Formats: sequence, C-alpha cells, structure tokens
Amino acid sequence: MAELVYRPVIGAARSMFKALDLKIDCQGSENIPRSGGAVLVSNHIGYLDFIFSGLAALPQKRLVRFMAKESVFRHRVSGPLMRGMKHIPVDRRQGEEAYAHALDSLRAGEVIGVFPEATISQSFTLKGFKSGAARLAQEAGVPLVPMALWGTQRLWTKGRPKNLRRSHIPVTIRVGEAMEAPNDQYAGAITRRLRERVQELLESAQRAYPVRPKDASDTWWVPAHLGGTAPTPAEVREAR
Repeated sequence: MAELVYRPVIGAARSMFKALDLKIDCQGSENIPRSGGAVLVSNHIGYLDFIFSGLAALPQKRLVRFMAKESVFRHRVSGPLMRGMKHIPVDRRQGEEAYAHALDSLRAGEVIGVFPEATISQSFTLKGFKSGAARLAQEAGVPLVPMALWGTQRLWTKGRPKNLRRSHIPVTIRVGEAMEAPNDQYAGAITRRLRERVQELLESAQRAYPVRPKDASDTWWVPAHLGGTAPTPAEVREAR
C-alpha cells in the first residue's frame, strides 16, 4: 500500500531539521534489518524522539510503526497523521489490543518502535524497562534492535518550553547490534539485557556529544550524575 502520509511527513521533518540547522550524528543504522519484522527499542527523553528514531531506519529503507499513547491519536492535528502513518495507539488501561496489533504487524514484516520506559525520563537517565518489547519479539520470532538518543531533550521535553528555533543543536543517535529473543528464556531476563545494551549506547552517545553547557543556566539538560542540574530519578519520584 502506498505511504500517502508517512513519506510527506518525513519530507516535512527533514525540512524542519534543515531550517533548525540540527547537527544529526547517526551511527549504526545498518543494524536495522532491511527486511522482515523487528522491534526497535529506544530510550525516551523528548517529545520528538519518535521522529529521530524513525530517521535512523531510513538508510535501510524502513518505515517504523511506533506504539504511542492513545491520547495522541485523539488530537485534531496529530491524530490523522498518526493514523495515516499506521502507528499503533496504546490505551494503558487495556493494552491487549495494542499488543495484538503490534504482533500482527511484526508477523507481517513491519518494524515496530517501542519506548519501554513508557514515559519521558525527566532525569534523562534510563528508567526501568517494561517487558512488552521482549515479549513481542519472542512471540513474533523477530530481533530486538537497541538504540539511544541524546540531545533531543534540548529541543522539546517534559516540563520545559520547546526550542524550535535555529539554534544548531546537535542530536546524537546510536543503533546497536540486533539481539535475539529466544522463546526458552524469560522475558524479564531478556529485558534486563536489552536495558544494559541501551545504557551502553546511551553512554556512547553522551561521550560523542560535541557540545557542553554554555554556562550554569544551561546545565538543565545534563543528568545530575554527569554534573548537570537535571533532577535525579529520586527527585522526579518525590515530585509526583
């Protein structure tokens, strides 16, 4: 079926990136299979993460179908776009339908994008991973592809005003080697290994990031354990 919505949205996103003069450093796209199903798994630090995760798959000529919260599909602007791009709505109270939809898509040879932390990490560190990605990969018999994003929080993240002006912000993307998800292993054990791989990729992306905060007022996007002023995971939990 022709991609009447997805490809124009990609074009619009690329035009936006060019207008903002974003410095995108993407490595490891070759680890995304050129054909067949796969579960693409990323950390989640900003509202635009799905765009950058999808961008990483384009060199392999793959379009990623993301699992996203159902409220996004009800929005009068984003809703028609999300449906047109065949993304998958997730009602967190009744996740079985979304799971079945994703499983069918994987078996049909699609790449499904999952953010296993479920929500944006306001500490910009990895939260715990839910096991759904591993269970999907096991049932569909497809690989898990870990990846990490860094810098996207500087564009638009939870609790901060969006910065969509020409500010030359770097975005670093690292895609790791595919992982198998054997049926004879517990999904929890696979999920722990998956999280470790994403953590390694995140640390690699952070080391490669080409800029540092300009001054003390610009340290908000750096995690506390790296010397920044982002809230610690404990502080985020206490603020709820």
